[in-house]
Amino acid sequence: MKLLQALVYQECGMHFDSRRTHFLQDRLLRRLKECRMDSFYSYYRLLVSQEGKAELAKLVENLTVNETSFFRNQAQLDLFHKHILDGLLRQKQDSRDFSLRMWSAGCSTGQEPYTMAMLVADALSYHILRNPTGHAMTLPKPLVPPPWKVEILASDINYTVLRIAQEGIYNELQMASVDYNYRLRHFDKVGDRYAVKKALKELVYFDFHNLKTEYLPQRNDVIFCRNVMMYFDEAEQKRLVEKFYRCLNPGGFLLIGHAESLMGLSEKFNMIYRGNGTAYQRIEVKE
Repeated sequence: MKLLQALVYQECGMHFDSRRTHFLQDRLLRRLKECRMDSFYSYYRLLVSQEGKAELAKLVENLTVNETSFFRNQAQLDLFHKHILDGLLRQKQDSRDFSLRMWSAGCSTGQEPYTMAMLVADALSYHILRNPTGHAMTLPKPLVPPPWKVEILASDINYTVLRIAQEGIYNELQMASVDYNYRLRHFDKVGDRYAVKKALKELVYFDFHNLKTEYLPQRNDVIFCRNVMMYFDEAEQKRLVEKFYRCLNPGGFLLIGHAESLMGLSEKFNMIYRGNGTAYQRIEVKE
């Protein structure tokens, strides 16, 4: 069991303390049954062998909870929509930089990055009404009017959820928090399901990423990484926050889970708190 705990930690940074050992044991027993093995040690030997790479990926998939929803933590999204995006768009227009780059780290089945895309599209249309760029508007009106460019990278360590996210089809229960206005503009009704429209889909790019590695997307204006750090121990959390710092543009923003905090993990961010929503802004420090 200890060997398996260490292997999982080494592979993806997930830490299973005494409170969560039962969960790990339950998931391991499922995989043992699937692989027709009778001991943790023989399973460990499989995972560290050359043939065990695919099984290790399956185990990691089984250890992620993947709980997500559209418009999750509304107070934080209001802060993102009405304060962060508003300031970012004004600042970028002033510097003649018409590109927005964001990252949803641990995107699960895609509701978070698609929510980000809907809010960015909204914020852009309000911004252009108030600050015309002088570009001729074509019809039908594009979701991201020129000269603006929006790129939202969405990543996860679980291939199964990434495939669901890429498909972008959700049932009525999953759509419960999406209001009529957003459904009308950004989804097509297909039978009893809702498919994300092509224009919104084109703003989001899904990819496999392991946050344990150093090869992470750079030059982001905003990073969402919500309810992911709770899987890691303090040492791994500190390393991850440091990576996020390096992955953000100067003055960029990091949004983490409602029950998560950077307190004691980093002094390189300022906390922003508005209407029960929190975010962290990168401080420029001399290295």
